[in-house]
Amino acid sequence: MTTGSEEQTRTRVRTDRLPMWRIGLTGGVVGILCCAGPTVLALLGIVSAGTAFAWATDLYGNYAWWFRLSGLAVLVLLVWLALRRRDQCSIAGMRRWRWRLLGVLAVAVATYIVLYAVTTWLGTLA
Repeated sequence: MTTGSEEQTRTRVRTDRLPMWRIGLTGGVVGILCCAGPTVLALLGIVSAGTAFAWATDLYGNYAWWFRLSGLAVLVLLVWLALRRRDQCSIAGMRRWRWRLLGVLAVAVATYIVLYAVTTWLGTLA
């Protein structure tokens, strides 16, 4: 059996960590929505593959940087909210979490690259 203080310590340890994976995946997905959005619609059968390909090509060709900047903005906002919730929104807090913050960025970039590769591959099948 665990005592109340042990349970509080475990809970504090779990909630004290920066949600690196959730923040990184969310930022990466928002950044690639120009391609992943039409692809998901096609996979769900809402639009045809040809329509999804045309939409993704148009969105990626004309608005890719808007989506990337939106993904970066979501990433920054979620990191800011997570650090603020922990009262770590300072230079010292950034130093304390620097490796987790680099991990967030790495997860976001990897998510973007993987989804880009998958949607490009699916585009060759359309």
